[in-house]
Amino acid sequence: MTPTWPHTPRTGGGPTRRSLLLTAAAAAALPPVLGTPAAAAADPYDTLRRRWLDIALGTGYDPAAEPYASRLAETGERAREHRSTMAPTPTSLWPGHPFDPPAGITFAYGRLWTMTEAYVQQGTGSTGDPALLADILRGLDHLSATVYHPGTTRYGNWWEWQIGSPRLLTDITAALHDHLGAARVAAACAAVDHFIPDAMLRDYSGTSTGANRVDLCRSVALRGILGRAPEKIALARDALSPVFPYVTEGDGLYADGSFVQHTWVAYSGTYGQVMLDGLGRLFTLLAGSEWEVTDPGRQIVLDSVEHAYAPLIHDGLVMDAVNGRAISRGYLTGDDLHVMRSDHFHGQQIIAATAVLAGGASEAERARWHARIKGWIERDTVTPILTAPQFPVADLARLHAIADAPVAAAPEPTGHRLFAAMDRAVHRRPAFTASLAMASDRISSYECGNGENPRGWHTGAGMLAWWAGGTRSDQYTDWYWPTVDWYRLPGTTVSTKRLADRAGGEWGAPKPDVRWVGGTTDGEFAAVGQHVKGLGSTLEARKSWFFLDDEVVCLGAGITCADGVPVETVVDNRNLGEGGTQALSRGGDWAHLEGHGGWIVPGGGLRTLREDRTGAWSDINSTSTTERRTRRWQTLWLDHGTDPADAGYVYVLMPGASKAAVARRAADHRRVRILANDDRQQAITVPPLGLTAANFWRAGTVGPLTATAGASVLVRRTGRTATLCVSEPPRTGGPLEIVWDHPVRAAVRTDETVEVLGTGRRLRLRVTPGVVSATHECEVTLS
Repeated sequence: MTPTWPHTPRTGGGPTRRSLLLTAAAAAALPPVLGTPAAAAADPYDTLRRRWLDIALGTGYDPAAEPYASRLAETGERAREHRSTMAPTPTSLWPGHPFDPPAGITFAYGRLWTMTEAYVQQGTGSTGDPALLADILRGLDHLSATVYHPGTTRYGNWWEWQIGSPRLLTDITAALHDHLGAARVAAACAAVDHFIPDAMLRDYSGTSTGANRVDLCRSVALRGILGRAPEKIALARDALSPVFPYVTEGDGLYADGSFVQHTWVAYSGTYGQVMLDGLGRLFTLLAGSEWEVTDPGRQIVLDSVEHAYAPLIHDGLVMDAVNGRAISRGYLTGDDLHVMRSDHFHGQQIIAATAVLAGGASEAERARWHARIKGWIERDTVTPILTAPQFPVADLARLHAIADAPVAAAPEPTGHRLFAAMDRAVHRRPAFTASLAMASDRISSYECGNGENPRGWHTGAGMLAWWAGGTRSDQYTDWYWPTVDWYRLPGTTVSTKRLADRAGGEWGAPKPDVRWVGGTTDGEFAAVGQHVKGLGSTLEARKSWFFLDDEVVCLGAGITCADGVPVETVVDNRNLGEGGTQALSRGGDWAHLEGHGGWIVPGGGLRTLREDRTGAWSDINSTSTTERRTRRWQTLWLDHGTDPADAGYVYVLMPGASKAAVARRAADHRRVRILANDDRQQAITVPPLGLTAANFWRAGTVGPLTATAGASVLVRRTGRTATLCVSEPPRTGGPLEIVWDHPVRAAVRTDETVEVLGTGRRLRLRVTPGVVSATHECEVTLS
């Protein structure tokens, strides 16, 4: 299937020799699908190479129009700067950037790629410049002769040798193919063969899984095209197949939409984006050729756009709960683009990847995705997508084509998504969106490595992030991570014991020894719980979140610690920006922050602090800038004292609510009733919603509900029917029984995993959950 982006010739003032440049290929219409009569005589390798350049360099845009003209001019300026400072030595290509780790070789190829873009694209001010071409070739030859060749044994970070550098090298070789000569093309192919041997794509293990596998296949496929090696293209295509199926452990996509990389890290926002983008490019590249990706498993990838990625995107950002150590990057040193790598940056990368993947999707899928993309484009007012500085003209052209199309923009959906396999939850309501990050013996507390994110200790300890509707979605974008108090992340219960940078180890090593993490949902509301054990601490607690219509009820129990320091529950910690003046109002048992929302603390004891905090991205990332900035913070917390024993809390979060609404809700003692809050069970009932929900930490009875083992249960009554949703977060796999002490006439719908043991005066169910923490449903009519 061919892509649907417009493929009309470019217009504007290009140089007279442009017919000699590869940009002419990128400007032409996309080649016909291989196998059609028009393409029958075409060379399949040249056809695929030019199609790759269409994807990478873009088509259908006017280089003299904005935002392309400015972007192309910037590319030219950077390329000329790189050319003027290039000074080859035996250990570097640019002064101050040696080939040594962490990524000096990839850095050099990156600059050569910028120079290549300036040479082949129109409007850069260096299009077709023979002196620029000569220096690109000089740089390629230098890298090939000194470091990136089959005679080198790789050292340092494997990623540089097997993903970062070959990806750029093959792109450069494709773009300059007609200028390189056979020897340079052969050298590039030989380097890829050496650093990505065939065996790496035949064994789905180690670093050759998930997003990494897709990157490896991308380089090998292009190497096959450049070297006219059909077996290499076939190998790359076939090696994608292990990425497609849902996994039940380790790296990859899970049936519930979770994405895990590095075995234990929730990583939809970065590694997941890389996988989505890479597969989109390969699906589109090979469509219609003899190497087309026809494995039926590819549909899982296409489904993931709406099932796995879209639920994590809010107004153009992707939630930091799934960005791993990338939350620490901010502004990277040596970054030619000077781009803030924030939640919006990563979210926009997923949006652009979805636009690429649409080239290999069905018409119905493409229409739905375009509606979503258009909605995200319209709602992202923090860093407008259509002029986002991280995008090359190819992505800008694709996104502008969608924005200008007559498709209606899709609104943000409402509902709850529980990503049990990566210990994450997302709650969407008309007034707010919330994201919850947890950790267990399956998912790490945090990931650090390569000098990144050394203080992310508590990001998986129940951090509850939220965005109020109708406000700018920059709460976690605006220098949040360099200035936040890492011991006071919103929603967490933590020991204030000081921790060393990288405490617990690198690459996702810190995993708490707990099983009960997860919950259950009916798709609208949810009960979610986390057994917390502190990192490097004796802290232990049971925490529950009940996600409702306009509020989140937060319970804590069994809070115990013997670290000799205070223990706190951070009700919230809001970034007020630079010198923020938003008013904090207090009632007897409530607080409200202007422009944000409110909190109800029935037991009182809420403590508050407004302070200015200063930090630099380099404090939390060794490759980031040292510039320091100050942000104002409003912190609200509950102090459990030093070495608490069996402490607890109750508070209610009302994102986006007015001060009057918070005060009214605080005075309404009948809306939400706490049925239990201890280390055996935590439960609430909300009569106006017909809802009763409970997290059973062990077998027991609370209110009308009984469970014979650890479980999460949610009951919703609507008229004369009710739905019971049950899950078994500990994932023992064993059966459990649930009793709802309420008259029931009959069961009208049950999942295969649910057996009705009795109706009448009460409902008795047996649930056989298996080892996957899914929600199991039973719908009944009431007597």
